[in-house]
Amino acid sequence: MSTRTSTARAEHQELRISELHGSLDDPALRSMDFLNEVAESYPTAISLAAGRPSEQFFDVDSVGEHLQTFQQYLADVRGFDHARITRTLFQYGAASGVINDVVAKHLSIDEGIEVEPADLVVTVGCQEAIFLVARALRTDDRDVLLAVAPTYVGLTGAARLVDMPVIPVAGGPRGVDLDDLVSTVRRCRREGNRPRACYVMPDFANPAAASMDLDTRTDLLRMAEDEDILLLEDNPYGHFHGGGARLPVLKAMDGERRVIYFGSFAKTVMPGARVGYVVADQTVVNSQGKHAPLARHLASVKSMLTVNTSPVAQGVVAGKLVSHGFSLAAANERERSFYQDNLRLVLSRLDERLSEHNPQVSWNTPSGGFFVVLTVPFVADDAELVRCAEEFGVLWTPMSHFYDSRGGERQLRISCSGVSVPDLTDGLDRLCRYVSTRVNS
Repeated sequence: MSTRTSTARAEHQELRISELHGSLDDPALRSMDFLNEVAESYPTAISLAAGRPSEQFFDVDSVGEHLQTFQQYLADVRGFDHARITRTLFQYGAASGVINDVVAKHLSIDEGIEVEPADLVVTVGCQEAIFLVARALRTDDRDVLLAVAPTYVGLTGAARLVDMPVIPVAGGPRGVDLDDLVSTVRRCRREGNRPRACYVMPDFANPAAASMDLDTRTDLLRMAEDEDILLLEDNPYGHFHGGGARLPVLKAMDGERRVIYFGSFAKTVMPGARVGYVVADQTVVNSQGKHAPLARHLASVKSMLTVNTSPVAQGVVAGKLVSHGFSLAAANERERSFYQDNLRLVLSRLDERLSEHNPQVSWNTPSGGFFVVLTVPFVADDAELVRCAEEFGVLWTPMSHFYDSRGGERQLRISCSGVSVPDLTDGLDRLCRYVSTRVNS
C-alpha cells in the first residue's frame, strides 16, 4: 500500500470529538482513567487511593465450593434435576437474574428489607443498576437528578451517558443538608425542570465518609414524600461498621416505596464476579392500565444492554450467601474486623503525625467504611498527586474529582481497605511527611 493511500485512509477515518457523544470527553468519565494512569506510572508507590477490598481474603478454591453449594441449593430448594442445574449455570439466563430469591432472603435477614424476588434485578455490578435507573427516569431535557456532593463518580458518569444533568445538594455534618435539598428541588421546578430523584449514600459515603443519623433518615424520607421525589440509596459499605447495632437503611424504613435501593457484592464477596442488584418495587402503570414493578421494566432495558448477568458469577455469590445462612454480615465478620483495625490505624496515625498542624490540617473520623477525608491548607489537585507520588511514593485521591464543578480543592481522600497493615503504616508515614512538607513550605 502506498504512503499516499495510507495517508488518505487515515484522514478519511478521522473523527472529531465534537461529532461524538459528549460523554467521550467528559471530565467525570476521564477522572478514573487519570487515577489509573498515575498508579501505573508509579507502580512502587503505596496506594491509599483505590477503594478496593483487601486481596488477602481472595480464595480461588472457594469459587468452586460456592458453586457447589449453589448447585445443592438448586436441587434441594428449587427441586432442579442435574440437567436443569446445568442449564441454569451455563445457558443464557433471565435478564432479571437467577438468584433473586437468595438476594431477597439476604436483604430480609441483614437489612430488614422485605421484598419479593420479582421486585429486584441482578445486574453486572452496581454500576449497571445505576445506569438502568438513570435510563428509566430520563424522559426528556427537563429531567434532572440530584446528588449529595461530593458524589460518587459512577453516579455522575451514568447520568452523563443518558444526558441527564446532576444537580449538587450540600452534604454537611448530617450527611445531607435537608434545607438545601428542599430548596434545590423547588428551584429546579421553578426553572421548568423535573427533579426525578436524589442519590444518597447514608452509610460511610464514598467519598466523604459521612453517615446519616436516624433522625436525618426519618426526615429525609418525609421530605421525599412531601416534595414527591424518589431517593436512590446506595449501600456498598454498610457492613463495614464499627460494631454494635446498625442503623436501618432507608429502604427498610420506606413505607411509601420512595426508595430505589442499590446493592453490590463487590466489597462483600468479590469484585471480579461483577454482581450487583437493584430493588425497584415501585408500581408502574402502562397505557393499558396494567400494573408491574419497576424492576420488570428495568430488566427489559437490561436485556438490550447486557442480556443477562453471568449465571456462573451469580452462582458464586449465591453459594457464599447460602453457606452463611443468607447473611453477608456473618460472611464478612473477619473482613469487617480487618477494615475497622485499618481505619483505627489511619485515625491514630494522623493524630500522632499531623496534630501539630491543627487547625491548618484536619480530618473527619468515620466509624466505619473505607475512607477518611483530609483537609489541608494547600490545593491538593492532580499536579500535587503526581508530585506526592514522585517525591514521597504514596498515592491518594483529590476530592475535587468528586465535584461536578468547584469543590474539594483543598481536600484529599485516603482509602484504608486495599493495603496490608505494614504498607498502610508506611504509606501513612509518607503521606504525613508530604503534608508536613507542604504546610511548612
